[in-house]
Amino acid sequence: MMRAIPGGPFTDERAIPSFVLEKMMSRYNLNDNLFIQYGRYLLNVLCLDLGPSYRYEGMTVNELIAGSFPVSFMVGGIALILALVVGIPAGIISALKRGKWQDRLAMILATLGVTVPSFVIAAALVYLFAWRWGIVTVGFWEGISTAILPALTLAGYPAAFISRLVRSGMLEILQQDYIRTAYAKGLSERAVIYIHALKNAIIPVITYLGPLTAGILTGSFVIEQVFGVPGLGSFFVTSITNRDYTTIMGVTIFYSALLVMFNLLADLCLVIIDPRIKLR
Repeated sequence: MMRAIPGGPFTDERAIPSFVLEKMMSRYNLNDNLFIQYGRYLLNVLCLDLGPSYRYEGMTVNELIAGSFPVSFMVGGIALILALVVGIPAGIISALKRGKWQDRLAMILATLGVTVPSFVIAAALVYLFAWRWGIVTVGFWEGISTAILPALTLAGYPAAFISRLVRSGMLEILQQDYIRTAYAKGLSERAVIYIHALKNAIIPVITYLGPLTAGILTGSFVIEQVFGVPGLGSFFVTSITNRDYTTIMGVTIFYSALLVMFNLLADLCLVIIDPRIKLR
């Protein structure tokens, strides 16, 4: 699809002499038949070689991912923790206080978190914390101190979605016979909720955590651009603009590998939590 877009990795605002362009195309074997290029690329991928970057001279795609993924991992890890810490308790409280003001407030916030685009949340956070109050600075990277606002922005949607999943799961589980039996046996509400009900209600959340973790750890393309985070997402956006074919493919393959791995881990966690689920 990228090859079908007009232009190429060496297209620039200033015209490049034809003999220079020909030499560069020959250096990276871009003059070969497309199927030959594809076959050669697949062989390199099998050897874990994602190829050289066409726009970052002297750097390979492996080096770009190795340098930028830790930044995205830091921001995404903080965002994932925030989403779980906020979303699960909010869903439990909303289910236990069904129809009351706590439930309505939680659902209003969850609806806003799901429907409001992340770049709108990012702009609001930048306005309040960076421009209005001057608590933090944005636009450059200084480690964990500048990771808080991007992490808060990334955590908005998953926290809202997790709270809705937990609420619906808890409402269904609390109507089951074994929950009424647990209350009849004299167990405390805390024991019934956290030992019996939550264990089953959280199964949809674990299923959702597979793709969520892969997506959130590889970085949000828009959020990293807004906050100036030098993560994997910013390289992906830049590579599309620059027609850097190897970087586009490398990041896509890396994300796909993470997606498969975390989905597998989520399935294994389901087996541990719910003994009715068998690996075979």
